[in-house]
Amino acid sequence: MGKDKNPRRVADNEAMAKLRMLRTSPQKLNLVAAMIRGKKVDKALSDLTFSKKRIAQDVKKCLQSAVANAENNHNLDVDELVVAEAFVGKNLVMKRGRPRARGRYGRIMKPFSELTIKVRQVEEQA
Repeated sequence: MGKDKNPRRVADNEAMAKLRMLRTSPQKLNLVAAMIRGKKVDKALSDLTFSKKRIAQDVKKCLQSAVANAENNHNLDVDELVVAEAFVGKNLVMKRGRPRARGRYGRIMKPFSELTIKVRQVEEQA
């Protein structure tokens, strides 16, 4: 009697990884995500390694997780992987404040964001 198996959220030649609660604004994270979109995985990893952005190390971890998922869970060839999608979403925003001049209150927003990376296996064209 059991339940049917859930369908896969990605295609057969894809794998994904998601990183939540990243302590940076979605706008800043999207700059780093745009840097790797559409690139081969090894090139994207080297770009993230030498990037000066602080959040690039977290994006690199997420990309390595997506590659590991592709290799171990979906039996895809690591050398043929391409970053198919890298998109950013909003998460919670911590509201903080600080006193300002003349009895006012300055609002400080501390946003969090989330990142989803999908890698796809593409065959080399000869």
